[in-house]
Formats: sequence, C-alpha cells, structure tokens
Amino acid sequence: MGIALNSKSLLDQALILKKLNLDDRQKVADLGSGKFGYFIFPLAKIVGKNGLVYAVDILKANLDEISQRARLENLSQIKTIWSNLEIFKATQIESSSLDVALLVNTLNQSNKRAEIIREAVRMLKRNGKLMIVEWKNADLPFGPIEEHRVKIEAIKNNANNLGLQLVDEFDAGQYHYGLLLKKL
Repeated sequence: MGIALNSKSLLDQALILKKLNLDDRQKVADLGSGKFGYFIFPLAKIVGKNGLVYAVDILKANLDEISQRARLENLSQIKTIWSNLEIFKATQIESSSLDVALLVNTLNQSNKRAEIIREAVRMLKRNGKLMIVEWKNADLPFGPIEEHRVKIEAIKNNANNLGLQLVDEFDAGQYHYGLLLKKL
C-alpha cells in the first residue's frame, strides 16, 4: 500500500501562516506560488479586500489557474505576476513594497538560490518578513533528490550577506523546515 501524498499532509500550513502574524491591508507575495495557490487563497482571506496578495510564478499556466479561481471566489486582492525570480528586478513588484514574501519549496528548484533570495529581499520593506520553507536534509521517502535540497545552515550562514536577520527556525511539518527572516 502506497502513501497518499498531498501538500496538506506535507506542510503545516496553519503553523506557517500563524508565524507570519499577518494583518489585513498588508501586501504579501508567494514567490513560486505553483498551480494550486496553496498559500495564495488563505493569505487573501487574511489580508482582506484592502490587502494585496501576489501570486508569482514562472509558469503562466499556473498563474492562469490561480487567476481563474480568484475570479470565481471574487478575491480581487489576488494579482498574478509572471516572473523569473532568478533575475534581479525582473519581478514587476515595486522595490520595498511588500510586508511579507514567501519562498515555499521554491529554492530547491534552482541553482541560483542567492539570486532568488536577493530578488525577494529587494521587494520587501525594511523590517519586512521573508518565510523560507524547504525540504529537510534527511533521508526522506520522497521530495527532491538530496543534491537539490537546500541546507538550512547555508541560508542561516548567508542571511546577513543578503540583508536578513533570522527571527525564527521551526519544523514546518514532518518533512520541511521553516525559517522566518527579517529584512534589515
């Protein structure tokens, strides 16, 4: 018998959202939002109609899915943005405009991790929060191959060089770690 896997069993969404300590009217971006907008729709409900949630992805089909669902659910605070996060200033979000940015299972998909984090930091306001969630560096029955996993120590050791300060480190589910960082 196989293991039934879905994103809900892999990540503790409620814990991650709680750690963000969001208010209504805030501007948030899920960088690498994916096809289903796992964080986009709960974020939209938290920030409300006066807030703004950006779904950013490199795959236009993913953004089309999110746009369609946002229209059906009358969530006008959701905006989709196509971007290559590996390119500095490529994302059409104003510098120093975001209260919060999320990178959830995004960094393991690239060899240009520092560039992606640098782009996220560019968009954050001073004291803005960056949530990074990645696969644990353990022998797991699934997930990216070990060479693609992002070592938690690598992010923590480079945080200051990227203009970030570590605020919190936690288990974001059985298979993931979470880091909450603040822009200096």
